[in-house]
Amino acid sequence: MNIRSWVVVSVLGLSSAAFAQNARQYVDTSAYLTSEADINAWYQLVSTLNQQFDDVCGDTFCEGDYSNIQSLRFRCSVDNRTGVIGQCVWVFAASNEEINPATGAITVDAQSFTCQVPLAPRTPLSAFLSALSGPDPLRAPLPRTTQSIYDGLANCL
Repeated sequence: MNIRSWVVVSVLGLSSAAFAQNARQYVDTSAYLTSEADINAWYQLVSTLNQQFDDVCGDTFCEGDYSNIQSLRFRCSVDNRTGVIGQCVWVFAASNEEINPATGAITVDAQSFTCQVPLAPRTPLSAFLSALSGPDPLRAPLPRTTQSIYDGLANCL
């Protein structure tokens, strides 16, 4: 227990066990979901988002300095008690390589991007999965917003 936790436990008169039981704990989405339907919905969403990114990359995000942007992982944290999302990010990697014609040496400019999904505060995972269950989750409005995951990428990549 760190000093901050100790102060909270002491001020509130809680035991360490009670404090730990009442504390929020964020976990990965895959660790939170229990029903087969929800697990399948999550993995289908991630798969569809990856495919949709690949489909639009060449005409949008992959036209600048980095023409080979690759999705690494789409990940969300979820409060294990309430099912409310803490944050979702989509991580990408890209590079640009230049060959020195005189020496054959290759200079690599590698880059990573961590793109935040523009979620409304306190978005339940169930609402997130439901809103993005259609055929175009990349452009679907996120719950209680007019923003989409695509909008988040446009501000990031």
